[in-house]
Amino acid sequence: MPKLSANGLFPVWSGYRYAGFSDEMNCPKGTLIVVARGVGGTGDVKIATTDCFLTNLSISVNLNKQICNPLFLYYKFRIKNLKYLDSGSAQSQITIDDLKRLCIQLPPLKKQEELISFLKSLDDKIEVNRRINDNLEQQAQALFKSWFVDFEPFKDGEFVESELGMIPKGWRVGKYDDIIESTISGDWGKENPEGNYTHKVACIRGCDFQDIKNGLRGKTPERYILEKNFQTKHFKDKDILVEISGGTATVSTGRVCPVSQLLIDKFNADIVCTNFCRLVRPMRNYGAYLYYSWLYKYNNKVMFGYENGTSGIKNFRIKDFTALEPVVIPSEEALLSFQSMIDKLQMKLQMNGSESQKLATLRDTLLPKLMSGELKVNDMRLSEKQ
Repeated sequence: MPKLSANGLFPVWSGYRYAGFSDEMNCPKGTLIVVARGVGGTGDVKIATTDCFLTNLSISVNLNKQICNPLFLYYKFRIKNLKYLDSGSAQSQITIDDLKRLCIQLPPLKKQEELISFLKSLDDKIEVNRRINDNLEQQAQALFKSWFVDFEPFKDGEFVESELGMIPKGWRVGKYDDIIESTISGDWGKENPEGNYTHKVACIRGCDFQDIKNGLRGKTPERYILEKNFQTKHFKDKDILVEISGGTATVSTGRVCPVSQLLIDKFNADIVCTNFCRLVRPMRNYGAYLYYSWLYKYNNKVMFGYENGTSGIKNFRIKDFTALEPVVIPSEEALLSFQSMIDKLQMKLQMNGSESQKLATLRDTLLPKLMSGELKVNDMRLSEKQ
């Protein structure tokens, strides 16, 4: 692992897990990457979208670009990842020797590039939606700061002294427990139905947060849990998810992800979170405020002060955070107005996500047929024109 730095030039990836930034780089943009082991899926394949640093949990694959475009293999292995190359050691992993033994049929380079051009056009549309959603999220965070940190809409009103400084009159300072109804543990259940573990659910993990924030489903696994557990652990509109284990020296635990009814409907399935997360249920009218207040604290490194462990996996002391961390508690009028504006932004974000999900489903449906030659790129382009 390189020395991590908040101001480093290059992102550091450990498997599929973002670990921070470094001034060191060992993987150029456009390189094919195979996840060798670890969180995110042994055998998954990705493309480096920027110059970056890979830890020993991933393998960078240097290809002869005169005969193979890296993007072709990236798309090819989206159909079936390379998990089957697992060397079968005590720790599940793929080695360089495993990759060297891999036999691949390659069409001519021109054919590869035709396939890439079509598939990438779908991915480019998904990327545009992601950027729009990033902008919407930045608007929401800026709105929170303007209202509840800088108090800009309330400047003409009366202010009073508090332990957090001057706040609008009628507001107060409390703890997060004051605006949280309950904190609910996650459940990993079983991989297959077993005994009373019969209730099928989609199980959201911390590594799914970014996709979900962009209105996508992510790669959430299906699990089986006890019926009584589902009744107490399933999601409701305005809940938030908190990752309580993981983190690095420069990335803390305590990451959050919002839950909305739009998201729940999108899954068309029962949903819980893994036991490495917690479901936090806000008091009535505090949904958007709780999420963006928590996110603001996270972005300002507050969660580092509520972690256990100095090496290995760190744990977020969520009970201490909610019981001890002070928070401004606004007027109900301010809460309702803020929630209304956030709901509108979330609606746009989720609609963009739904479009991206459809494009991704189309891509993944067409991919094996295009790779096998069952469908031709020209046929797809003709159907688009019609």
